[in-house]
Amino acid sequence: MPSDDDVFRRLRDEIGRLRARLADTQIRAAPDLVAVATQYRASALNLLDYLVTRQVDLRPVQLELWKRGLSSLGRIEGHVRDALDQVLARLDDALRRPEPQARPEGVAPTWAEAERLLHRHTSDLFGPKPEGRHVYVMVTAPDASEVDERWVEALVARGTNLVRVNGAHEGEAEWEHIVRTVRRVASARNACIRVLVDLPGPKIRTVAPRPGDRVERWKPERDAFGRVTAPCRVALYGSGAARPVDERNAVAAPAELLSRIELGDEVSFVDARGKNRCFVVTERTEELAFGNLNSTAYVVPQSVMTARRGAVVLGDFPVGEVAERPFRLPVSVGDRFRLEPMPVEDGAAGHALPVIGCSFRNVVSALELGARVLFDDGKLETVVDGRSANGVVLRVAHSPSAVFRLQAEKGINVPDTHFEADTLGPDDERALAFAVRAADMVGASFIRSVEDVRRLYARLTELSADKLGVVLKIETAPAFKKLPAILLAAMARYPIGVMIARGDLAVEVGFERLAELQEEILWVCEAAHVPVIWATQVLDGLARTGCATRAEVTDAAMSVRAECVMLNKGPHIADAVTTLVDILRRMERHQYKKRSLYRRLGLEVPPSVVAPSPVSGESPQPAAC
Repeated sequence: MPSDDDVFRRLRDEIGRLRARLADTQIRAAPDLVAVATQYRASALNLLDYLVTRQVDLRPVQLELWKRGLSSLGRIEGHVRDALDQVLARLDDALRRPEPQARPEGVAPTWAEAERLLHRHTSDLFGPKPEGRHVYVMVTAPDASEVDERWVEALVARGTNLVRVNGAHEGEAEWEHIVRTVRRVASARNACIRVLVDLPGPKIRTVAPRPGDRVERWKPERDAFGRVTAPCRVALYGSGAARPVDERNAVAAPAELLSRIELGDEVSFVDARGKNRCFVVTERTEELAFGNLNSTAYVVPQSVMTARRGAVVLGDFPVGEVAERPFRLPVSVGDRFRLEPMPVEDGAAGHALPVIGCSFRNVVSALELGARVLFDDGKLETVVDGRSANGVVLRVAHSPSAVFRLQAEKGINVPDTHFEADTLGPDDERALAFAVRAADMVGASFIRSVEDVRRLYARLTELSADKLGVVLKIETAPAFKKLPAILLAAMARYPIGVMIARGDLAVEVGFERLAELQEEILWVCEAAHVPVIWATQVLDGLARTGCATRAEVTDAAMSVRAECVMLNKGPHIADAVTTLVDILRRMERHQYKKRSLYRRLGLEVPPSVVAPSPVSGESPQPAAC
C-alpha cells in the first residue's frame, strides 16, 4: 500500500498538470476573452478554467483528497484556479515544501471574488436582493383581463420580485396594461419589480390539413346504468335571428314555421348514423321553442328535421349551421402517417396514408430516416420511416393511449435533427420592440447556437437597447450541447441570465435525463457567474388548485440552487408565492454546501478548451447528449 507521501506526490502531480493546462488554455483562448465585455472578463476566464477541469474524470483524485481531510474540489464552479491553488498549497504543506508564489491579483477569481461576482451579476439583472433570502421569485402574468391592482399587490406583498410577460399570447395593448399596472403598484409600495418579456420564438406546430368535421353530438345525461337522468335540451330559433348564446344545442327553423309550432308538437329527424330521433316541444317563448331529446344524436348540416302535430306535417327544414369540430388524427402504435409542410394535400392521388401539416418547411426537409419526431409535449413519439412526395412518413413508436388523437396547434420537437430557423420572426419583432420600450429584460426563446445569440445582439444594437438585460432560454438539445460557446458569445453583453426551460428541454432529451442536464447547466452557469432561472411547473398544482403535491414541494426545495425561480399563472398564485418563499428561506438557512464528484461533462466545448492530453490517461471527449 502506498504511503501518504506517495499519494500526496501523485495528487500534486495530477493537479499540477491540470493547473498548467489552465494557463495554456488562457493563452489559446485569448481572442475569445478579448471579445468579452469588461464586466465578464474574470468570469469568462473562470468558465474556460471550469470547462478544462471538467474534461477529465476527477472522481479518483477527489476521493483521495477527501479521505485525507483535504478539499475534495466539490464546489469549485465559481473559482476554479483559486481552488486548485489552495489544494496545491495544502499538498505542499503536507510534503513540507515551500508554498507557491503569491497569486497575481486580477487574473482569476478567488472563492470570495466568485461569490461577489455572481451576486453582483444577479442583482444587476434581477434587481436588489430580496429581503431575508438570496433567491428571487418570478411570476408569469395571466391574461391582461385578470391583471389588476389587487392581483399585483397580492404578489408584491407575498414576495414576488419579477413578472414575466409571455409575448406568445395577446398583443401590445394587453402587454402595456400588464406592465403599467405592475409599475404603478410597485412604485406605490416602494418595491422593485422587474419585468421580463418572453419572445415567442419559432414555435413548430401541427397544422390541420382540412377543416374539422361539422357534426354536433346531442347527448342526454345518464346514470351509471345508462338510464337517462336529464334529457338533452334542444332550442329552435328563427332563421335570420342570432343563435341563442346560452343554448348549447340549437337549430334555426324558418320563421313562419317556428311561429306555428306549439307545445306537444314533435320534431323528428334521421341523424348521421341513420338513427331515427325525435323530441317533443315542452316550452315556448315568443322567439324560441324548446324540446327534450332522450337519445344521443349526431347532427350534421345535411340532417333534415320534420315538425309534426299528430299525423299532420307542419314542415321540413335542414339543420344547416353546425359547429366545426377540431381536426383530430387518430393514431395507434405501429400506425404510419405523413408529415408535410403547409399547405398540405390531404387525400392526394397516390397517398393512402393520412396526413398532418407542419408549420415549418425547413423542419420537414431536414428530417432523416430514423430521426425522432415528438408531438404534443412529447406525448406521442414517432420515427421517420420513409419519405412522401412532399414530406416524410412517420411511424408511431409510443402513444400514451390505445388511440391518440393528434390535433392542430400542438408542438413538434425534433431532438435528433438540425435545421435552420429564423429566431426573430414578425411576432418576435413586435414583442422585442415592446420589451426595448417597456421592460427590464427580454427572454430569448429557441436559442440553438452562437449565431442565434449574435443575431439577437445585432438587432438589439439596431434598436439602441444597450441596457436591456437578456435571458437565454435553454430549451433544446442543441442549446444544451453548445451552452459553453453560447455563454461566451452572450458575455459580449451585460447583464445576462439563463433560464432552464425544463418542460421543452425534457421533451427534447427525455424526462429521465432532465435532472442530470439541469445539474450541468447550473454548474456551467455558476462557473461563468451567470444567474439561472429555474422554470416550468414549479408548485404548479398549488397555483392551479390550491393543493401542492409532495413531488412539487421537493422540486421547489431543489430550486434553491438557482438564483431565481419562476412560477406559472393560476388562481392560487399568491399562495404559491408564499409557499415558495417559505421553502426558499428554510432551504437557504439549513442546506449546507454540497460536495460534488466530477465526471466528464456531456457538453461540446470551444476548441481552445480541448486538452492536448488527459490528466489521468482518460479521453477528454465529452459524453453524448
